[in-house]
Amino acid sequence: MKAVTTSPPTDPEVDVVLPCLNEAEALPWVLARIPSGWRALVVDNGSTDGSAELACGLGATVVREPRRGFGAACHAGLGAATAAIVCFCDCDASLDPAQLVPFVREVRDGGADLVLGRRRPQGRGAWPAHARAGNVALSRMLRHRTGLRLHDLGPLRAARREPLLALGLTDRRSGYPLQMVVRAADAGWRITEHDVPYLPRSGASKVTGTWRGTWQAVRDMRRVLAEPPATSSHPLAARRTPSQGGTTQ
Repeated sequence: MKAVTTSPPTDPEVDVVLPCLNEAEALPWVLARIPSGWRALVVDNGSTDGSAELACGLGATVVREPRRGFGAACHAGLGAATAAIVCFCDCDASLDPAQLVPFVREVRDGGADLVLGRRRPQGRGAWPAHARAGNVALSRMLRHRTGLRLHDLGPLRAARREPLLALGLTDRRSGYPLQMVVRAADAGWRITEHDVPYLPRSGASKVTGTWRGTWQAVRDMRRVLAEPPATSSHPLAARRTPSQGGTTQ
């Protein structure tokens, strides 16, 4: 479904995609942390707490995506983006979008094609044990599949919009962030990661708040890892063959 925005079009330096499902409590803090000159694309994924109206009132561009799923919301935001560089950030105040500034600089300067945030928990309860365990398991499976030695598959990330679209991402659930990394690795992208503070989120997590939610997400991601290597016609694919893996910092 084509995304529909509810605020006037702009000419942003960077677009920040913020998937949102009932995050009215966190939105003011998150939107206040968007760097000047960047555009916040709040993708409302069926909120019932007034998140969409609040985001619009705070100056964000609101994208409506009725199909439930983290990947559905992220991809709707990517489709609505117009800036050359697109970032992704959770909308629950667990991650500070201001941390994306050096990520964008690295992409713009040609130091990397995809930059990821490695979450470093700040305070008790920021990252439950079951969620960490699932992340460790997925990082190991990713290393086996692609050769990438990443420590985290967190949602804070930056890349150029057109190459992202060229990856042809198809997952619309919890596997979307992983599929982005796997297909980027297959296409020869230079992938780096940097430490970022990970704060206790506002409200209950829709994915990793329970063991059941965590392992459902792990199952989604295992399905992504089982996909055969994808091919890409984008020029980034010519940098190396899939067997060479990526680079991290």
